[in-house]
Amino acid sequence: MILCLTLLTVSVQAQTARKFTIDLTEDAKAQMVCFLPANPSGQAIVGIPGGGYSMLSNTHEGTLASGWLNEQGIAYFVVNYRLPNGDRTIPIGDVEKGIRIVRDSAAIWGINPHDVGIMGFSAGGHLASVISTHSDFDVRPDFSILFYPVISMDERVSHVWSCRNFLGEDQKNPEMVRSFSTQNAVRRHLTPPAIIIMSSDDNLVPPVTNGLEYYKAMRNAGNECSMLVYPSGGHGYGFGNWFAYRNEMLATLGKWLKARKAPKVDAIRVACIGNSITDGHGIDLAEQNGYPAQLQRALGEDYWVKNFGVNGRTMLNKGDNPYMNEMAWKDAQAFKPDVVVIKLGTNDSKPQNWKYSAEFKQDLCQMITTLRPDLAQPTKKKAKKGKKAAATPEPKPQIFLCTPIPAIKSSWNINDSIIASGVIPIQQEVARQYGLQVIDLHSLFGTDTGNMQNDGIHPNDKGVRRMTQIIAEALKAK
Repeated sequence: MILCLTLLTVSVQAQTARKFTIDLTEDAKAQMVCFLPANPSGQAIVGIPGGGYSMLSNTHEGTLASGWLNEQGIAYFVVNYRLPNGDRTIPIGDVEKGIRIVRDSAAIWGINPHDVGIMGFSAGGHLASVISTHSDFDVRPDFSILFYPVISMDERVSHVWSCRNFLGEDQKNPEMVRSFSTQNAVRRHLTPPAIIIMSSDDNLVPPVTNGLEYYKAMRNAGNECSMLVYPSGGHGYGFGNWFAYRNEMLATLGKWLKARKAPKVDAIRVACIGNSITDGHGIDLAEQNGYPAQLQRALGEDYWVKNFGVNGRTMLNKGDNPYMNEMAWKDAQAFKPDVVVIKLGTNDSKPQNWKYSAEFKQDLCQMITTLRPDLAQPTKKKAKKGKKAAATPEPKPQIFLCTPIPAIKSSWNINDSIIASGVIPIQQEVARQYGLQVIDLHSLFGTDTGNMQNDGIHPNDKGVRRMTQIIAEALKAK
């Protein structure tokens, strides 16, 4: 036994180039234990131990994973967070600070800041899912690994003490229970890809009402999600070698991690803003098959394209579903894009929305000047003759305005004549005002019904390819 432990320690040390601890709070009650690999792959994982929000199981659900992860070239950071005692902001804040430190130190530690995941166990799995669904863009992970996670905050179908310790008095508030039952907080395109690992015989955190619910929410949203359910193992095995399926689990998890394609650190960031057509309505697994995903493939690895489309949204702030009220709009700005493709206006043509048509221009201008505050400023006077003007960087982001594709049918009271005679002229006027490029999808896409779904509004797979081609050509030309 002593020999085996010695060999294991030597092996772990060989793969771990550096181990150190960072205090996350001044009193050191929250800490992050850091394990940097000898041969970094650029990937990093922030580990969140379980313990029912009453203690931390930070060995087999924490530091024990460091050897295997460092062997894969993955930097690993275990957050020993403070317990909530009814104040959920305490552990949330500790984990968010840990992720922020990892991303801020990425260049020094050999990490790609766009390839930072989170791995949580049991109640730590719940905390990881909260960070994945509720936290701001800059601290939201790029992927999630959830071991037998607590997902529901309804103590009738979940782990009672995790629910009570996390929510405290808010356990009596149905809205808070619903919000922090994280299957209800999954957002299409915005919640990061996940892999869920469970055992069928887990009688502490029922997999059917917890992990399976998160998988269903992810799959229904079209987000990437995988789920592994083993016949036995119970609860709380973590990376312990007593788990009978440990080797199989690590082999699958390793393949899943290696299959991830993270954007280059210096990739050109493209934000696709829009309604259901950008979102990918009617396209199965739109996160992989919608026009932004196809645009990523068309532009190549030097670009990082993200989908910020939301179904049914309007440019009009007085419309029935204003885009600028959405989490996606907040995320699109936090993404700090180099290029923005705006495709809104279809839903604005509905009678209940177009009655506010007089405000369409000002709302479009508001979106543009929020993305580009320099365009809201008065033009500076030219330098006097003989004086050299100071060099200024090219303003970011470049903004492309897409006209709506034709509405072949009047489904949902969408009106193509209003699009053609009302929406598009305003888009063209604003583009001239700010020196932006218009991508005329309304003309170039055409009215071929073979490119449309049965509703006559949304493109089918063939139509999505056509849209992608038009937009990609415009971006490449610019």
